[in-house]
Amino acid sequence: MSLPIIDLDSRAPQLNVPPATGLQKGTYAFVSLGCPKNLVDSEKMLGTLAMDGYTLVSEVENSDFVIVNTCGFIESSRAESKAVIQEMLELKRLGKTKGVIVAGCLPERLEAGGLIAEMPEIDHVVGVFGRDEISKVADRLVGGLTEQRELFRPAPIKAMDDRARLRITPPHFAYLKISEGCDRTCTFCSIPMMRGKHITKPIEMVVEEAEELAADGVKELIIVAQDTTYYGKDLYGDVKLVELLDELDKVDGIDWIRLMYLYPVHFTDALIDRIVASPKVLPYLDMPLQHISSPVLKRMQRRVNGEQTKELVGKLRERVPNLVLRTTFIAGFPGETDKQFAELRDFVAETRFERMGVFTYSYEPGTPAVKLDGHLPEDVKNARRDELMELQQKIAFEHAASMVGYELDVLLDDQVEEGLFIGRSFADAPEIDANVYVSGENLTVGTMVPVEIIRQEDYDLVGICDSVELID
Repeated sequence: MSLPIIDLDSRAPQLNVPPATGLQKGTYAFVSLGCPKNLVDSEKMLGTLAMDGYTLVSEVENSDFVIVNTCGFIESSRAESKAVIQEMLELKRLGKTKGVIVAGCLPERLEAGGLIAEMPEIDHVVGVFGRDEISKVADRLVGGLTEQRELFRPAPIKAMDDRARLRITPPHFAYLKISEGCDRTCTFCSIPMMRGKHITKPIEMVVEEAEELAADGVKELIIVAQDTTYYGKDLYGDVKLVELLDELDKVDGIDWIRLMYLYPVHFTDALIDRIVASPKVLPYLDMPLQHISSPVLKRMQRRVNGEQTKELVGKLRERVPNLVLRTTFIAGFPGETDKQFAELRDFVAETRFERMGVFTYSYEPGTPAVKLDGHLPEDVKNARRDELMELQQKIAFEHAASMVGYELDVLLDDQVEEGLFIGRSFADAPEIDANVYVSGENLTVGTMVPVEIIRQEDYDLVGICDSVELID
């Protein structure tokens, strides 16, 4: 496999942290796997290490150590994490790095002792909530201390501070994590095992972080959490996403605010009104629905039924102009009948989500769903996933074709070659959605420009920018 090492040259991280004390402790490489929430944790660890005198390098060879921040969500992500760890351990055996630290969700999922028992050549293990002590772990490795190889901390009772990060996203966009953990009890999900209960980051702390990011050149804030619409419930006694968006709208320098991981429960009329009225919140809503059949949703313990889901989707379509909906579904959940799957397929065909992903049900030890009856064969689950994705491909291609002839504001993410750039419209979150390929002269990465869409290439759009006038 190709090593997913963070490359300083290509990703141009922004160091919005105080300079190191002058003491150069050593060099390290870093691998960040998993979701955007995990990426924020990676950036926080990178910032902590930078302040404490460690130097990030783009190659494992000749580094003092490598850190792998892992994902443990489902079996396939755990397998990927373990494969990367094994590859780093092989480099250690070859003498190309002196040590391997494994952090994040995989150690938390396997609990204390589990990962080192499975891969004893790992030097140190750090759980999710030990991230702010990563420099202490690095000090132990560089200092040759071999005892206390694991660092686990209990889930915090207050929100962790994500400021002073070494960002590894492009300078013009950043992820902004507004809470940690999850209070949902979805029967298929292992996140509460790894991330603990929902902890809201106070509004003032989120705003301060947004201001720090804006001062660092960020134009697009991507709001992430395990359950975004639940924001504020634990801290303020009621959901406060509307109030948070009110404050984020006031942050100078931010052009786009993109909302991800919106759970359908607590999606209030006031929130819809705020989205519509906001000059910055995009009409792009990521709302994982998982299914539409009420009996399946009940077995999933989603606390919302099919009719409520359809009512909410209809309300959003009616009230939010130019709405782009992203969602995900699980195919082959235990007990899912042919009729219930057909209901899901018909819902996808009728609703025509602009963006959609489908996962097969993953058997996750320790989750309530493993005890349900009616587990389906893998070939049935795969066939149902493939059927939904074939249907969605046609819908997505037709949506892309409908954009031809329009002018869209496009945020330029990268330059492919002279006069050719890759960007995104409001309809596209980075790395998971489509791209807009833009031809034009005197354009600059990180700017937003008007683009005339001239054709569609599968999911992607192709356009021309004749004006170098930037979008305010």
